[in-house]
Amino acid sequence: MCGIIGYIGSKNAIPIVMDGLRRLEYRGYDSAGIAYFSEQGIEVKRCKGKINQLDQLVSSMAITSGTAIGHTRWATHGKPSDENAHPHRSGGIVLVHNGIIENYVELKAQLELEGYVFTSETDTEVLAHLVHRYAKDVPLEDAVRTALRGVKGAYACAVINEKEPGKIVAVRKESPLVIGLGEGEYFLASDVPAFLSHSRQVIFLENGEMALMHHSGVIVTDFEGTPVDKKIVTISWSPSMAEKGGYRHFMLKEIYEQPRAIADTIRGRVIPERGDVVIEEFGLTAETLAAVNKITLVACGTSWHSSLVGKYLIEELARIPVEVDIASEFRYRNPIISSETLFIAITQSGETADTLAAMREAKRLGAKTLTICNVIGSTASREADCTFYTHSGPEIGVASTKAFTTQIVALYLLAIALGRKKGVLAADVSEKLIDDLLQLPAKVENIVARDAEIEGIAKEHAKAQDFLYLARGIHFPIALEGALKLKEISYIHAEGYPAGEMKHGPIALIDEDLPVVVLAPEDRLLEKVLSNMEEVKSRGGRIIALTTRHNAHVGKLAQSVFSIEVSNDFLNTVLLTVPLQLLAYHVAVLRGCDVDQPRNLAKSVTVE
Repeated sequence: MCGIIGYIGSKNAIPIVMDGLRRLEYRGYDSAGIAYFSEQGIEVKRCKGKINQLDQLVSSMAITSGTAIGHTRWATHGKPSDENAHPHRSGGIVLVHNGIIENYVELKAQLELEGYVFTSETDTEVLAHLVHRYAKDVPLEDAVRTALRGVKGAYACAVINEKEPGKIVAVRKESPLVIGLGEGEYFLASDVPAFLSHSRQVIFLENGEMALMHHSGVIVTDFEGTPVDKKIVTISWSPSMAEKGGYRHFMLKEIYEQPRAIADTIRGRVIPERGDVVIEEFGLTAETLAAVNKITLVACGTSWHSSLVGKYLIEELARIPVEVDIASEFRYRNPIISSETLFIAITQSGETADTLAAMREAKRLGAKTLTICNVIGSTASREADCTFYTHSGPEIGVASTKAFTTQIVALYLLAIALGRKKGVLAADVSEKLIDDLLQLPAKVENIVARDAEIEGIAKEHAKAQDFLYLARGIHFPIALEGALKLKEISYIHAEGYPAGEMKHGPIALIDEDLPVVVLAPEDRLLEKVLSNMEEVKSRGGRIIALTTRHNAHVGKLAQSVFSIEVSNDFLNTVLLTVPLQLLAYHVAVLRGCDVDQPRNLAKSVTVE
């Protein structure tokens, strides 16, 4: 994996594909390549490193081509290298591929017996040779269909054939592909932002579908060749939403976008005067809710942290027992799931492989499935019984920010809706909860306006090699998320821990070189947290405290204090998250790190 882009039309495909590759950089990559038709046939240029290096290989040649495919690779099989970069070729067949071929070892052995020579360490090269094996006397689309019959695994592929210029064949199984429609031109990509400046009319390919793209149109079939009638979707995101908009990094832009993103997540989904949430926005009915006696939340990474917050929200406001699972672990145990379970898959991209697999297992076991995601038309949204879109807009930075806070808002809305429908949440209480929520965007706006305060704190601690994050109760997942943000983009070891557990291990790490970030909101656990802060201070630790007011006791214990406006305990999670995001961002910038594309990470993890 990681990013695919293709173009066919009357314009020069090469600059369009190169621009598309740049717009896919947010997905994370270690090499890049492009293939295009020329008078000599298909030319392939690829290299390890950044797209600027590939551009140097391409820009020096005055070439015009009407058809091209490109790829950014994040290594899964084989180290980052020129040889392992995509596109891969076999004779006149050239292709790019996202995903993993599970039986590539067996296929490779058979192909080697037939005389095929492998020049890379990738599983993808197997696909190129397989298509070449069958492409001698049949159209490219038939060769691709035949080749894939013996392939196990996940793939999104774009294939071209030197003998058939003006044709791209695209196939999809378990890895996303979307087609953009223009006037006499057509686009193919892993994600909409790759071509959003050219087209907002798109077709999402489903598992087991193939698209034949040529200059006069696009034909979609299943793998057997039966035509499929596809719905054209209009993407509401403007091209400028996928640009930096004057900010130094996408991540900073997306942190600053959170007031708008949160407002969009709320908009049209609450009835303040009745203290109600529009349950239909979740695709749920009163009958469905009446049958639910357990909720299972499953996610990965940052979305797992929002799920942990969701457990507190739902159990407190709706009094329904909630389990939280890491998706990559869920399907390898024997979970207790029934028709009375509401299974909620949380995924920003809607394409996270482990989360999708867990959701499929839950469906097999009879659960009702709901996904909370950001990307319209994503696999999760198509496969779940119900979908709640956060509407936070494109998130380009690899480290998630606005997706996380809008997921918490979505779970807050769901908890209120469940509490009201279950009859355990009084109308006056829910009215107050909704009123607090409507004030949240303005309070987040006030925090980002104080960015300079966070930058000042970052300057004091940017040279540290380790950080400890402590919190209690519903804020413990926020400590985990704060630590994750820091380690993702600054490469500093950081650990989130329940404050009450500090004495069971992490206290041994505390000295004058260890910054300890403590979440100390004014709630029923504040006295306990203050006691933990005393323990840190007595051992010389440097405390960075986040609190809900200028608490005199907190100020005496901490070297640095950042206070947020008071909201309810549930929404304080969002307000405490934002300064932690800014802290991680500024520390990373001060250390000279690549904030938007941290090493070894990908935005959308579409393989296990």
